Amino acid sequence: MHDYLPICREDMQKRGWEQCDFVYISGDAYVDHPSFGPAIICRLLEAYGYKVGIIAQPDWKKRESIQILGAPRLAFLVSAGNMDSMVNHYSVSKRRRKTDSYTPGGVMGRRPDYATIVYCNLIRSVYKDAAIVIGGIEASLRRLAHYDYWSDKVKRSILLDSQADLISYGMGEHSIIEIAEALDAGLSIRDITYIDGTVYRTHSLESVYDYTLLPDFEKIRKNRRQYAESFRIQYQNTDPFSGKRLVEPYGGKEYVVQNPPSKPLTTFEMDEVYGLPYMRNSHPVYDREGGVPAVQEIKFSLISSRGCFGACSFCALTFHQGRIIQSRSHESLIEEAKLLTQDPDFKGYIHDVGGPTANFRFPACEKQLEKGACPNRQCLFPKPCKNLRADHTDYRELLQKLRALPGVKKVFIRSGIRFDYLLADKDRRFLRELCEYHVSGQLKVAPEHVSDAVLSKMGKPENAVYRKFVREYQEMNRKLDKDQYLVPYLMSSHPGSSLKEAIELAEYLRDLGYMPEQVQDFYPTPSTISTCMYYTGLDPRTMEPVYVPVNPHEKAMQRALIQYRDPKNYDLVEEALRRAGRTDLIGYDKKCLIRPRRMPHGESFWEKKEKIKKKKQNPTRKAGRTS
Repeated sequence: MHDYLPICREDMQKRGWEQCDFVYISGDAYVDHPSFGPAIICRLLEAYGYKVGIIAQPDWKKRESIQILGAPRLAFLVSAGNMDSMVNHYSVSKRRRKTDSYTPGGVMGRRPDYATIVYCNLIRSVYKDAAIVIGGIEASLRRLAHYDYWSDKVKRSILLDSQADLISYGMGEHSIIEIAEALDAGLSIRDITYIDGTVYRTHSLESVYDYTLLPDFEKIRKNRRQYAESFRIQYQNTDPFSGKRLVEPYGGKEYVVQNPPSKPLTTFEMDEVYGLPYMRNSHPVYDREGGVPAVQEIKFSLISSRGCFGACSFCALTFHQGRIIQSRSHESLIEEAKLLTQDPDFKGYIHDVGGPTANFRFPACEKQLEKGACPNRQCLFPKPCKNLRADHTDYRELLQKLRALPGVKKVFIRSGIRFDYLLADKDRRFLRELCEYHVSGQLKVAPEHVSDAVLSKMGKPENAVYRKFVREYQEMNRKLDKDQYLVPYLMSSHPGSSLKEAIELAEYLRDLGYMPEQVQDFYPTPSTISTCMYYTGLDPRTMEPVYVPVNPHEKAMQRALIQYRDPKNYDLVEEALRRAGRTDLIGYDKKCLIRPRRMPHGESFWEKKEKIKKKKQNPTRKAGRTS
């Protein structure tokens, strides 16, 4: 039956089911599209013959909301959705977001904070002995003790707080099928301790072998250096070929054991996963609410690969998808593109062909296919590795085939180009075709900053590399007689950035004549190198101290400097320049960022503010008078 998976008893009856094998509980609305992790896992289980039902966004305040499909025969599967629920709910300033793209009508509030934990505890309150497997990005990135920005605390493994039995971390296709087969064979969930890509809990290490012991939770909770050292070990063991089994003790009474990561999917397996019978849309039950906004972003896009060897410090992909690129065949992508052209809403435009990084189509070097990624070296940072295969031939040929399909007017690339990898390829045919066919007036790139000191903490190439790319991009557009621009993504307040570096970025934007409409303030999300730096003040790669802007006012100043032309930012920019001793940038010269602003009585806003501050700090007593 090619239809949406059951979401109620009536759907089960139509299929002749009395009981589901698995019930999948998700924090997102039900979207049956391969861009959504729950859809992939559920369709894959279905392909292996299991009966899967979905409870999307249950009301966590009502126990009956997770009972609508009854108890599953094998296990509950639980995910917060495509995003960490806290990132979904809160901006970096910890203010509640107004909309949720993964909810019908964009309505906020349909899922709880820390959704995975809440859903699992709800299940435990009703089905005390049910097997519970958690997955998705929230569980994956919180699988061991982690710094939680929203509570400003180091939290235990989500496995313990959720009361789940098992975590399937990473992308999960291999591990979920092994888990299903073990459960179906009659094995208890508590005995499933051997599957790669899983995390389990145990009270004894007698049967655990060949492992690396991490510092005890209490040590890393109390000692930031211990936290950084633990994180470094975890980061060095994210590769499926070289990664070791990790054990995190909790007072010597309980242990959380992380098995090595699952092996990457082959091209054949990737094709199978993305060729499953998805409905490619949100469930019709949401139509009356206007559908699910996130669908519009991905409906006419193609996922060509997963994984990323770029390894930016602020990105969690190394922990979740890994550094080894896994890609689909041209045939698989062309078949999916043909499906897009048959959609009545298709207007001839494929919005994207890519993945975490669009122009990564195969592993960085031949060695990775047998021995994995190097644990102590990066492929592109600080310089491209001598073994790097920088070649866009396969990607170019794929794009050429997609452009030639009947009904396709234009194929865009929106998921991001790694410009240092592009420059490492001596053949400039990809740059030419990128500018000629795949840019819609503006190309979004992510230099993130211009200060080499900050870029080194970000794991990004030095600014000279980006400047070279800008020159080549502009020159190529001139040759093609194209009027196309670059839109750089920039980040403020990243570890390593003081006001000095923030001003350096503002000066660069001044010389460029560009002011970004939006600025991304660094967001400390779980399981990234940058978040470790933010919390500990140490770079876990070197254990050297790092300057970290944590004061909200300083962060506001750094953000304002990037948008120094905005009148509402004037006071913050002036204060930042004065604090940094850069009053040379306040004036009428073309190199100045802002002009002086005088108050009617001759004092500047800054001078008046400082005078008031001094009065509060040193109040003077008025002498008594006699008449």
